[in-house]
Amino acid sequence: MLVTTWIIVGVIAGVSGVMIGYLALRQARAVVEDCQRMLARQTSEGRGDLKAIRDVAVCRYDALSEMTGRLSFSIAMINGLGDGIVLTSINGRSETRTYVRPVVGGKGQQPLSPEEEEAVRAARLGLGPLVPSRASGPL
Repeated sequence: MLVTTWIIVGVIAGVSGVMIGYLALRQARAVVEDCQRMLARQTSEGRGDLKAIRDVAVCRYDALSEMTGRLSFSIAMINGLGDGIVLTSINGRSETRTYVRPVVGGKGQQPLSPEEEEAVRAARLGLGPLVPSRASGPL
């Protein structure tokens, strides 16, 4: 009699466990489908396009000892895939030089200056738009 009771309790517990698992799986699938529909809608509306520029950060600094006031800057403009550009302007007393470097996967295709790397990092982490430069010493 005691063994039969335990068998019945075990069967009921097993069936209950299977039913709970099945219901949880159905609910998880419904949530995944909802998320897929939402992402598809956002992409069609232009809000979820991973190729659109979405992360921007500006790093201002004194690039030259002759110029102060943090007039030099690097701007990173990155999309959701980590691709984009870094635009750098080095300001001196008599001239300004502007450079642009490509970024792919969050890394420069050419060697980046510390300020450019900082701008890319800040953009990827969403720390922009203005971030203080750690490497603000003159060149």
